Amino acid sequence: MDKIKSVFGLKEKAKLIRQDIIRMIYQAGSGHPGGSLGLADIFSVLYFNVLNHNPKKPFWPERDRLILSNGHVCPVRYSAMARTGYFSLKELLTLRKLGSRLQGHPSFLDLPGVESSSGSLGQGLGVAVGMALAAKIDSKKNFVYCVISDGELNEGSSWEAFMLGAKYALDNLIVIIDRNHIQISGCTEDICPIEDLGNKIRTFNWQVFEVDGHNIKSLLSTFKKAKSLIGKPKVIIATTVLGKGVSFMENKYLWHGKAPSEEEARKALEELNLKN
Repeated sequence: MDKIKSVFGLKEKAKLIRQDIIRMIYQAGSGHPGGSLGLADIFSVLYFNVLNHNPKKPFWPERDRLILSNGHVCPVRYSAMARTGYFSLKELLTLRKLGSRLQGHPSFLDLPGVESSSGSLGQGLGVAVGMALAAKIDSKKNFVYCVISDGELNEGSSWEAFMLGAKYALDNLIVIIDRNHIQISGCTEDICPIEDLGNKIRTFNWQVFEVDGHNIKSLLSTFKKAKSLIGKPKVIIATTVLGKGVSFMENKYLWHGKAPSEEEARKALEELNLKN
């Protein structure tokens, strides 16, 4: 597919993705708006610029793989997929409906373009390590990307995967940590502190980048650098704001998994329409 190279164009796509998220979750009456909104800029950059993929051929063998470990934020992925042509925009409003392909956690059995089902946190990084290792064994040139939440770093399985990724020097693996400092019941540093996160991961022999997860220009340059480095797996720690773009949701952990009311959805869309 044709890539969007301009920062303005990618910002506009992120804005549309955020609007989709509000409409989808309001229509469903349930879902996770906070993390979804916070990842909109990253998913705009991934789907419209970074990923080597073909929405018309979702099983193309040479495609890059994208694993969404924190599957509850799937509205951001569904929107990006629809807007790149995997399915119609109209289908977005079937989120969480009985019989819909757009389940509350993504299912690779139901939706072409989803590489792995996800629900329980802490599993996605292990899946991504396995895919990256398989690609290495098969001498494939594609990259494996994995989006994980900072909260799921409470899971020991994530650190086991970090160890294995380093053992096999999986430089075809790029992990994006959504560092919004919030999980379902509060702040990560109150529940189970994970700082100094960057240095912790460096001790596991990974290359670490730290970036503003809402700065499109910085995201583009960081992904470019990460792809160019060889010899180690890479982690991008992307600092984000939960609920980004909607003032009454930003940095409020209660919006981790709460659908907006009709009035709240209206206000959220008004704010998002006014954003530059």
